[in-house]
Amino acid sequence: MKYYSTNRTVPMASLHEAVVKGLAGDKGLFMPERIKPLPKEFFDTIHTMSFQEIAYHVADAFFGEDIPAADLKNIVYDTLSFDCPVARVTDDIYSLELFHGPTLAFKDVGARFMARLLQYFIRQEDAQNVNVLVATSGDTGSAVANGFLGVDGIHVYVLYPKGKVSKIQECQFTTLGRNITAVEVDGVFDDCQSMVKNAFMDEELNNHMKLTSANSINVARFLPQAFYYFNAYARMKALGKADNLVVCVPSGNFGNITSALFGRRMGLPIKRFIAANNANDVFYNYLQTGEYHPMASLQTIANAMDVGDPSNFARIIDLYGNNHKEIISHISGATYKDEEIRKAMKECYAANGYVLDPHGACGYQALTEQLQPGETGVFCETAHPAKFKDTVEAAIGAEIAIPERLAAFMKGEKQSVEMPNDFSAFKQYLMSK
Repeated sequence: MKYYSTNRTVPMASLHEAVVKGLAGDKGLFMPERIKPLPKEFFDTIHTMSFQEIAYHVADAFFGEDIPAADLKNIVYDTLSFDCPVARVTDDIYSLELFHGPTLAFKDVGARFMARLLQYFIRQEDAQNVNVLVATSGDTGSAVANGFLGVDGIHVYVLYPKGKVSKIQECQFTTLGRNITAVEVDGVFDDCQSMVKNAFMDEELNNHMKLTSANSINVARFLPQAFYYFNAYARMKALGKADNLVVCVPSGNFGNITSALFGRRMGLPIKRFIAANNANDVFYNYLQTGEYHPMASLQTIANAMDVGDPSNFARIIDLYGNNHKEIISHISGATYKDEEIRKAMKECYAANGYVLDPHGACGYQALTEQLQPGETGVFCETAHPAKFKDTVEAAIGAEIAIPERLAAFMKGEKQSVEMPNDFSAFKQYLMSK
């Protein structure tokens, strides 16, 4: 399978090149040259399969031309050492719980898959050390750092905005040491993301060290996220609730919902999607007007969605041939301010006894407002609510326990490199390595 750039001005790349480069030479995002539909028989029997079996079939359609079956199966099965179950919230609304991985966030799936795939390629070519740059507004940093922790031949630099991620999230990537370096940037997430992109475009820096990205701009990070949408469909089919299925995805950089849209192209029978935003409503406004106007990101209590210029918008536009009418036929939007998010958490807990994290709350609220008669909704609960303990407890008026895995991170000592919001300073730091 070859991969082209969304800007379409550079030659196509192999999977190996796309994963190791992360970003195309013209600053575009890599896209597979084709999306393979899965056979009807797969969907007829999907409810009898395990999560790992389902994911392997999907991974084979994406990567099977480039990776031997046994190796790909090992990568998939090792990645998915945990489940992503659906949980009933109401008769018509279910939660796709994506917080059962090592860092209790949905990004564990993509980060662990990418770490294993990148290591596979490094071993193949006996390459020099690869340096992974990742910008985070919260959970990406912890998932990537823990996914790559201790992986030979790879060093990870996590760039995050100072004072703008939760303390628990920060602990998950600043206390690891070893091959993980946390870079604390005096700015916002978009500044961190810009520094990462500038690093890839800097010829001198790339001659000095081998760089790749573990943000959802990397095909090895965002494509595996399709796995859990197929799994959600399978679990809902087993419950007899897969007809007229609506999936709501809390969205920040839009890699998650883009992977779901890829799944739909592969034949996944999802009726429609809802992209739920916090106050960073750039995509919501695009859906309403057909015009895309990036903005400076706003800080909210759903901080992993604090993105004012989502990278994967380019992939959605490419996937639909820049056809706004077709996009809005498959995707609707929703946007919520902090007080609305708090209200959703409070009301869901009071009515159903289910504890939402701030991001899942956006997804839940959108379904309560937009679900039509005869439809069943599934929203992504993207992180364990304990990662936002103070916010959630204040909203629901009850205490939530911190899982043992999360508590262990909080006992570590913070290690970070402070960095001004200046690419030249970041470049100078990397050039010294």
